[in-house]
Amino acid sequence: MRVLTPPRVRGVEILDDPAVDPGLVRRSLADVVRSNQLFGGTSAAMAELRPLLRESRTLTLLDVGSGAGDIAATARELAARTRVTMSSFAIDASECLAPVSRRRGNIVVCGDARALPFPDRSVDVVLCSQTLHHFPDDEAIRVILELDRVARKRVIVSDIRRSWIAAAGIWMASYPLGFHPVSRHDGVVSVMRGFTTGELHQLVWSALGRPPQVRRRPLFRVTACWSPRGE
Repeated sequence: MRVLTPPRVRGVEILDDPAVDPGLVRRSLADVVRSNQLFGGTSAAMAELRPLLRESRTLTLLDVGSGAGDIAATARELAARTRVTMSSFAIDASECLAPVSRRRGNIVVCGDARALPFPDRSVDVVLCSQTLHHFPDDEAIRVILELDRVARKRVIVSDIRRSWIAAAGIWMASYPLGFHPVSRHDGVVSVMRGFTTGELHQLVWSALGRPPQVRRRPLFRVTACWSPRGE
């Protein structure tokens, strides 16, 4: 498997620059929504959410680094199909994405994942999907601590599992799918910033001092879940 796992490279994602034109951000995030739907980002997060839906009749969910708000909206739709009433909050640093996420029915907040503007234990489920790889490890630890602080029942981290195949696949698939060149570039950089299962396990352990449940998911995704401290 080592031959399929490239060394981790930080790289530079164009959309991480706050000065990027808002129109380009919205255009590229539309590609991210399609990528989530087609290449496992959405399904990986929903797989970890389903057990909680069997245990509750009402839930609140916070999606950290929510982008266009598609993951939170899908979570709410899944909850409705299982007769669970869910309120979904979405937080992202990009102000221009707030109207897009709000149109999907989310309660939207602009803010920093490293300092969430929510009280301790204020949300049942805190989800961080395809976001943690954007942060260097020292900042990712701060994000994990914040996820753990705000969650009341469960924390779900879902991200990209790094692989040469995944990097080549997103590059090639982006052409027939009509992705913007920025989406193509950032998609490959995201893969190269992604985690192995061992790396994600170690990152959470370094932050919290206790092990998460880490699972390999289809289409080169990886999830880490845990109950918050004191739960």
